[in-house]
Amino acid sequence: MTFDELLDYALDQQCSDIHITVGTHLAVRRFGTLQIINPEPSMEEARAIINELMTPEQIALADSGKDLDFAKFCKNGTIRIRVNVYHQRSNLAASVRILNESIPDFHTLQLPSLIEEFCNLPRGLVLITGPTGSGKTTTLASMIDYINKARPCHIMTVEDPIEYIYNHKLAMIHQREIGRDIDTFAHALRSSLREDPDIILVGEMRDYETISAAITAAETGHLVFSTLHTTSAAQTVDRIIDGCPADSRDQLRIQLSTILYGVVSQQLLPLQNGQGRIVATETMKMNPAISNLIRENKTNQIPSTLQSNGAAGMHTLNTDLQRLVRGGFVDRGTALSFSNDPDGLMRML
Repeated sequence: MTFDELLDYALDQQCSDIHITVGTHLAVRRFGTLQIINPEPSMEEARAIINELMTPEQIALADSGKDLDFAKFCKNGTIRIRVNVYHQRSNLAASVRILNESIPDFHTLQLPSLIEEFCNLPRGLVLITGPTGSGKTTTLASMIDYINKARPCHIMTVEDPIEYIYNHKLAMIHQREIGRDIDTFAHALRSSLREDPDIILVGEMRDYETISAAITAAETGHLVFSTLHTTSAAQTVDRIIDGCPADSRDQLRIQLSTILYGVVSQQLLPLQNGQGRIVATETMKMNPAISNLIRENKTNQIPSTLQSNGAAGMHTLNTDLQRLVRGGFVDRGTALSFSNDPDGLMRML
């Protein structure tokens, strides 16, 4: 089997990921569930499939014990994939994420209306959060593509690696890849302030240095989009605060209360009919009440504030899970397993 044949199978089955490991079975992830592929390839066949993904230089790096993270086009440039090559039990393995052939829009992704509002902001910090594999990158890509079609501006993206490729429409978009065009997210952010951007996309806020640089960019009049691996708006604020030195946290709370314009936390749930997945979200839009809660370190009260501001487009994850259950999209057990507060969701249902 070649990688193209494996990719054809994954595309036909609407899979999101492919796993290749020398010495064991192949596997795919379909609608969030891992499925083993039989029969098991020989060690030589599995190694050959992984080698197909790499250049000779990358093969040499992998053979020397290095892990690799990169993106590339397949199928004559029609399919883009993100690849991580790594080692386990002295053998080579690869995880492949299949990206959408085109960038889907908000309606196709069934994203909340606040997303479009956040795209039209002149400045500030907007965070898209969720666990690994929850579609954060695709949501950000849909936002950048919307802006690209809507207004003339300069967009800088910093990614590791570059996943979606944007063509210039009304906007000019420059994409920088960590390890190839720049060494770190923080360095790229500091450099971007001298490159006349209107909008900056940071692939991930991994450490305090990157968080600090992103906040500085937002404070200086730029619109900054980024991601975190958190599952609620309150947890997102806490993660940012906890990631900085203790003596700087009070100052950071004040900064966040003025520049954090919105948070969308999302998760992908399997549909009840087994034919796909659907997004569930929690949305927070900055207002005086939430700003005050952040300044006073009362983030535990954010969920109740979201519930009472539904007219402004805000809602908790439980509210959206309740909507999906009552609409027949997902079953009750699935919704409860994805909830941050299953007891509260049970009462709502």
